[in-house]
Amino acid sequence: MTVEVDLAAPLRIADLRAARAPITVRVGPAVRERVTAGRVFLAKVLGDDRAVYGATTGFGALVGYAGRADQRDQADNTLAHLGAGQGPDLDADLARATMLVRAHSLARGDSGVSPHVVDALAAALGTTFAPAMPRLGSVGASGDLIPLGAAAQALRGRGHAYLDGTRLTAAEALEKAGLQPLPLDGRDALALVNGTSLTTAATALALDRIRSSHRVLQLLTCVLADLLGCDPQFLDAGLLDAYGHAGAITVAARMRGLLDGVTPPGTRPLQEPYSIRCTPQLLGAAEDALRYADVVVEADLASVSDNPLFFPAADRVVHGGNFFGQPAAFAADVLTMVLAQLGNLAERQLDLLVDPVRNGGLPPMLAAGPGQQHGLQGVQLASTALIAEIRRDAMPASIQSLPTNLHNQDIIPLGTQSALRALDQSRLLSLITGSLALGLRQAVHVGARTPTAPACAQLLDALADAIAPIDPDRPLEAEVRLAAEITESLVRA
Repeated sequence: MTVEVDLAAPLRIADLRAARAPITVRVGPAVRERVTAGRVFLAKVLGDDRAVYGATTGFGALVGYAGRADQRDQADNTLAHLGAGQGPDLDADLARATMLVRAHSLARGDSGVSPHVVDALAAALGTTFAPAMPRLGSVGASGDLIPLGAAAQALRGRGHAYLDGTRLTAAEALEKAGLQPLPLDGRDALALVNGTSLTTAATALALDRIRSSHRVLQLLTCVLADLLGCDPQFLDAGLLDAYGHAGAITVAARMRGLLDGVTPPGTRPLQEPYSIRCTPQLLGAAEDALRYADVVVEADLASVSDNPLFFPAADRVVHGGNFFGQPAAFAADVLTMVLAQLGNLAERQLDLLVDPVRNGGLPPMLAAGPGQQHGLQGVQLASTALIAEIRRDAMPASIQSLPTNLHNQDIIPLGTQSALRALDQSRLLSLITGSLALGLRQAVHVGARTPTAPACAQLLDALADAIAPIDPDRPLEAEVRLAAEITESLVRA
């Protein structure tokens, strides 16, 4: 069933997820009316010989010079110099989510854009078309200029694009998709590039993935505690109420629900290691941080990120900085810190699980025949490498400002870098939690007790149904990914 997204309604992260496949984007009468009103007002402003950045002027540091007189030439003037991106193409799923965010921003009617531009974005999203957008080139300060420039060119039939996952010339991709090359004038071209839609899309998708991993870790921690026979008093409601942090209180309540029915045997030490005992405090702090990111992403998805903006009712053209991606830059850096600590937790829990000194006497590395077999040894090594990769790359990007553009952009947020990194690292985090889930499945095979909490048993049953015991040794890279998918599907249900 095709998902429908109404541009008159608030945009949701679920819509961005859905945009990986063809979706129906509805451009209703209210949207068309306000976009048309903005366009009519732009014509009036230009007829009055008022200065409008990008329509009558050069760009960036060259704003003091006149632009090209012909508005179709001005579109070329806008986009040609932005063809300077480098690096691999962004994933097609992210490129399509970016197009949806841009369509929603332009649909607000404050950009003075032609209605047919919004229609073209909607039509492209109804197919598998995705512009080929270079990863490197944006500083997130005047919008995601260079990658969005490549997207705009692809919609015009220039550069490259993907169709059904295959990279083609943009002209060929448009033709095969049944789409027409998009005609643009100067304002249209600038409106397509002068916003933070890539940064917003990447931050939103990273948040979505990290929230999933956060829920996964709550579940996996409970399964670990159940298998080891831990006393669940570390989740006591009175204890967490005294702690006083809202996120910790929420997380502990969820985890108590997951451990409902657990019967600890009373054989564990009085106090568990911090990787079990302090999980409501750690995961609760992560919850509080994710709630901050929720607020930023919600605002960005509703935002008009462009310059200038047009307000017909007040007869005003306002030049400013709504293309400055500082909110997402901060939020994405917070997401990176959160996911790094979540990865630290999952890696430490896996280490506890494979250690016979701390795992209640299970064999080392959960090997079915230690020495003759090696169980989770390779998986644990890979998890250590994954968390090292995450931690190596965790320096905030949002404070690394560099002046550029003849000091017109004398301070920049680098939100694109923050957002893309958070999205990349969220995928690595999923592999670490998948490794832990695989370890829990193997622990039952080599002698761990049967889970007593129904929610914990449900996960282990699902894992056991899909993944055979590691006995004898075999390559496990695919099963790490499968364990991650199974666990994430349960927390999303």
